Order: sequence, then C-alpha cells, then structure tokens
Amino acid sequence: MASGCALIFDEEMSRYKLLWTDPACEIEVPERLTVSYEALKTNGVVQRCTQVPVRLATEQEILLGHSEEYLEAVKQTPKMTTEELMAFSKQYNDVYFHPNIYHCAKLALGATLQLVDSVMKREVRNGMALVRPPGHHSQRSAGNGFCVFNNVAIAALYAKKNYNLKRVLIVDWDVHHGQGIQYCFEEEPSVLYFSWHRYEHQTFWPNLPESDYTSVGKGKGSGFNINLPWNKIGMTNSDYLAGFFHVLLPIAYEFDPELVLVSAGYDSAIGDPEGQMVASPEIFAHLTQLLMPLAAGKMCVVLEGGYNLTSLAQSVCQTVQTLLGDLAPELSGLSGPCESALESIQNVRRAHSSYWSCLKQSDTNSDANSKRRKLEENNSEVKVNENPLPDAEAKETTQDLVWPEPVHRSAPAVRTVVAPPSGAQVSLPDGCQPLGGISKAATEEAHRIWKKDFKDEADQMNLQAFGNIISVLDKMKNKEVCNGCVSVSDLNVSVRCALQHALTHLAERVLVVFIGDGKLPVDTSDGKILLIQICGEESEEENSTSRMSLHFKEGEGFTAGFIQAVLGLLLPLAYEFNPGLVLGVVGEGKWMSHLPPVWGHLISLLQGLAQGRTLALLQGNDKHLMEITVLALSGASVPPLGALAAPRPEDVEMMEKQRCRLQKRWSLLRCTVSES
Repeated sequence: MASGCALIFDEEMSRYKLLWTDPACEIEVPERLTVSYEALKTNGVVQRCTQVPVRLATEQEILLGHSEEYLEAVKQTPKMTTEELMAFSKQYNDVYFHPNIYHCAKLALGATLQLVDSVMKREVRNGMALVRPPGHHSQRSAGNGFCVFNNVAIAALYAKKNYNLKRVLIVDWDVHHGQGIQYCFEEEPSVLYFSWHRYEHQTFWPNLPESDYTSVGKGKGSGFNINLPWNKIGMTNSDYLAGFFHVLLPIAYEFDPELVLVSAGYDSAIGDPEGQMVASPEIFAHLTQLLMPLAAGKMCVVLEGGYNLTSLAQSVCQTVQTLLGDLAPELSGLSGPCESALESIQNVRRAHSSYWSCLKQSDTNSDANSKRRKLEENNSEVKVNENPLPDAEAKETTQDLVWPEPVHRSAPAVRTVVAPPSGAQVSLPDGCQPLGGISKAATEEAHRIWKKDFKDEADQMNLQAFGNIISVLDKMKNKEVCNGCVSVSDLNVSVRCALQHALTHLAERVLVVFIGDGKLPVDTSDGKILLIQICGEESEEENSTSRMSLHFKEGEGFTAGFIQAVLGLLLPLAYEFNPGLVLGVVGEGKWMSHLPPVWGHLISLLQGLAQGRTLALLQGNDKHLMEITVLALSGASVPPLGALAAPRPEDVEMMEKQRCRLQKRWSLLRCTVSES
C-alpha cells in the first residue's frame, strides 16, 4: 500500500515577473512561490516529504489541452522585447508574459504530471506541486488570468490517457472560477469538475454567465460541471464546510473517482485582496482531510492563486501537513452557513437533482423559486465590472485583517494503539502497534471504577477492557498516541467507563457514534455528549437535540443511504458540536456484514474532529471490522465503496425528517434558505 507525500518544487519557477505597470497583474509575484516553500521548510514539512524532481513538459503533453497555434505563439515569447511582450499580453485577458515564462510554464506543467505519475504508480500516496504560473483560467487557445498552460486540466487528460482512468474528480477551491477547466470538460462525463468562486451575480471577474450554478455541463457531460457561486464576500469556515457537506461530497461519493485533482487556490483564504473571504488557513486542513478517503487516497494538489503572502503560506502548510497525516487543527465557533451561501447551495442542489441520485429526493419542497427568479431577473440587467480587483478601499480593509497564527501541528510516533480480542491475530498498518501492558495507574483506575460503579452489573472480565480503555485515553491525554481501538465484550459498561474517564480527564465534550441496535445507556441531558446512532431497527421518537437515531434496512441502497447520512447529517452535527473526543462504538445489528467498508469511510471522515482523538470500541470478534477500523484510524487509505445505488426514498424521508427536527439547534445542517 502506498504511503508518503510528494512535494514538487523548483525555484526556477519564481524567475519571472511583471516588467511593466499593470494594476490587474501586479499581485502575481514570484514571492508567492518562495514564501510557500520557505514556510514548509520552517515548519519542518519539507524534510518529511518525498522530494520528486521537476521536469519540463513536452510539446505533446501541452497539446493535450492547447492548440498548436497557441503553443507556437507562446514559444516565441523568450525572444521578444519588453514592448513586444506587452503587446502580446494584451491579446489576452489579465495575463502577462516574460522571456522566462514559457520555460516556467513547461516546468509547472511538468511538475504537475510528475506528481500524477508518482501517485498513480503508488510511489507515494498523495502530494502537492508548488508551481507557477497557475493554470485553471487558461483555455485551449488563450492565456488568461495569470495562467499560461492549464496544469490541472492537462493532468486529468494525461491521467485518463496514460492510466486508463474512467473517472477523475477536479476540486477547484480557488476564489475565481476556473473557466478553462470547465470549457475543457463541459461535454465529458469522465471528469467531474467542482468549483466554488466569488461571483456576486456576475459582477466579479471573470464576469461570465457560465460561471453560475445553471451551467451544469453539456450533452453527455450534463451534471458533471458543478459551479457553486458565492454571491457575497466574507464567506467563512462554516460556509465552506456546508458547500462540501451538502454539495461536493455527496456527489463525489456517488461519482466514485479514481483520482482526485485539486486546483488549490488560496485566494479563498482570509486576508486575500482578491477573494475578501474570511475562512481561516486551518479550513484547508479540513477540506483536504474530507477529500482523502476518496479514490483510495490518490490525491494531487496543485497550486493556483493566493495573493496575501501570509495566509497563502499558512494555508499551503495546512494542506501539506494534512496530506502527511498530521493531526487536524481545531475549528471552533462553527455555525450555519449565511443566507447567501444557503441560497447558492440550494440552487446547485436543485440544478443537479436530476443527475445525481443523492440529490433526487431532497430539496423538492422549498420556497426559494421566487427568490431564484428574482435573482435571475436582476442578473439579466446587471452592470458587469470588468476590473477583477476589488476597489481600493475594500482591498485596504481586507489587508488590515489580523488572524491568529495556526497552532503547531504534530504527529505522534505511534498514531494508533490496538487491543484486539484475546488470541486474535490482527494485521496492523504502519504507525500502529499493540497496546501491550497496562500501566499500574490504569489498572488501579480500572479497579476503582469497577468497584464504585459496576461491581453489581459487570464481572471481573470487564476489568481488562476497562484497563485497556483507560490506558488508551491516558495515552491520548499525554499525546503519546492519536487514537486507539479496543475490543470489548460488554458494550454498555465499556461505553460508560470510557465516557466517565474521558469527561473527567480528557475532554469537555464527547461525540458518540453508535452503530448497532438497542440502546446505549448514555445521558445526553447536560450537553456534554452528542449521541448519533445508526441502526437496523426503528427506535422511539427522539425529542432531544443531543441525540439522533437513523435506521437503515439491509439490502440495495444501504451503503448509499448510510453515506448520505454521514455526509449530510452526522458530519455537520459533529463539526458544529466540536468534540474533544470521538467515541466510535460498534455493537450488534442486522446488517453488520455490510458494515466494514462504510464504517472505514466514516472513521476516516471523523479524523478531522477532536484533533484526531478517536477511541473505537468494537463488540465481538470480527477481525475484518477491526482491521478496517485500524486502517482508517492509522490514516491509511480505505478501499473505495464503488458505484452507489440510489438511497431508498423512505431513507431519504427519514433523514430529512431528522434534519428538520434538528437544524434549528444545529444550523450547519441547513441546506435550504429560511422560509419567509
């Protein structure tokens, strides 16, 4: 199994700059590249990555995405004078040329393709290419928006051609619409392109009507182009997460990509003069974490924009550290998306509901039609602002923003400890080890808890499990390990023991995710525990906003329903709750034979919470379940789920009922605009 993160960089790509005065292009500077790399060095990240050498892209590779006429024109730029370069640049929109830019553009594309090769050959699990010039705006016969060759679009074409891929996902989190990628693949069902971008009803650059949510692709490519337009500035971490939970991830899981390419523009981060958004650099750690379970972990991140050198460097570090497996930073203060973001999310879901099963039965009853029509009427009369830069006053306000420097992130030498059933032989991936002997302090604490609270209901056989549980939690507290997995025989008393010790010594809030039938004896009344149960039997109606129960029958549609519940309900609840510990519990249920694959994805997705502190308690002796649990806890790739059938209508109805019940308390669950 592939491991490791590739980092591709060559300082040569910083050796070009704007040679004349052009307000639209002056923010694209060589330091964008060098400060990002220096930040990775300063944080000790470079040394931990696999260094992959840069190569020049060939003309044949460039021609995968560009016309011969355009390539021949760009090839002439090294011989041009400054005046000739200026005249040549004016043929295109907001791009400048330099005598060295053709060479740098070939390096940028070559670095991107080197990354694809390293990932697809499984020499590394994932990686990032720090490149310049960026690529996502450039089109078949035109440079555009600082971009010369379309690095990510060509990477997708290259991967399809050389590795016979049938499904490639491109995630573009740059604050500008990557229209070059959209144009390249808008009739192609083998490439799913997702872009969120500042749009403001077509008043923000590149000022294109086809950047709106109504552009879903053409012909066979219909449904494979997803535009999520931000119609206001100031989007937050909550808005970005909502876009992932309610739009991108459900569709991506249904699409089942074989490779994930990220057009990683960090002008969508706080402080950037272009984006004017307020999402913190830490959000990119979480966006990366949420994408990592897809495509068996095969992910290539390629630098695009980012013009505030501080937030750019911080955001790059957050991304690469997550690719390396470092513990995700805490995201506190999350709430629901703003009304403008909700309106866009709802419109996108409706526009794609006829193409994706995960959206078919949702969002059918809403009052947003009149709002949408009003917006469309306004859009038809809007005055387009051709200047891609914000006005000077807005830029000054954005640049004056101050935000905390991201906290130090680390990865313990041992990520996961495992206490399997007695006598069981469990295969352990890298970074995992058996729990081993229990310390005297943990043994004494287990005896104390047993005598005080469980003597009349649990036999001494539970003492071993208690000791294992307490030992793992103490190792988490002391930062010796990130997480752990313990086999238990009596689920109820083990969960109570874990919660009692965790709430006393480790965490103020605990998220309990219980997979199984029956009822856990967990008191959620004080708000310190959020309990989410997925089971095979219908349970009594819940009134508490600290408990949610979802029931799925086995058979066709089970996996699709389960994943939809995880992405659209469980993750939004969990992120807003912001636990200090995740307790993943598997008991007995009717469909346990179907559980291991989706359980592995659930555990992987939960790794962004509680700085990775997760304790899995597994009842019984299911070796396969334990191995996939440990695989996910270790940060290794989990197997793809494959093609998903449509979720059952009754499951969708049940999930929407829970959303309606809980979204007033947990606003990150919202995916439609408020009624008025």
